[in-house]
Amino acid sequence: MLELRTAEADDWPLWRELRLAALAEAPYAFGPTPAQWQGSGDREERGRARLSTPGAHDLVALLDGLPVGMAGGVPGGGAEDVELISMWVDPMARGKGVGDYLIQAVERWAAERGATTLRLSVMADNRRATALYERHVFTDSGEPGGLLPDGVGRKRVMAKSLAAA
Repeated sequence: MLELRTAEADDWPLWRELRLAALAEAPYAFGPTPAQWQGSGDREERGRARLSTPGAHDLVALLDGLPVGMAGGVPGGGAEDVELISMWVDPMARGKGVGDYLIQAVERWAAERGATTLRLSVMADNRRATALYERHVFTDSGEPGGLLPDGVGRKRVMAKSLAAA
């Protein structure tokens, strides 16, 4: 059974477990490195603060009771924009609708708060994630994405109109 749970500050251990799994499994897909979330970066207050971001909506996906995915929505640059962030699905749960379920939940939350555009950033060479987003009618926004650690490459920014959703 697939279930979504809204992650609150007290859920920081569960969120941390998923975050570390995501960074370990797909370090190429995220800005932070696993090392930045371990050692001195592995603190309860950091996890609680991340899940207490004003205006944010953080989700954890459970498949048969096991944590297998995560995603979040945060206010974007404008009042009508929301960003989809921290999206990840455990490889053993891929192909089972978890990613679809997470995206749809963030879309609903964004629309409920009056957003008209949902944006996200993805590594340009992350074909699997890009295909998932394209299935959900995200398209290239034409905006420059954030710089990659090499100082040359950029993430790809994709967007979706929520008016049509």
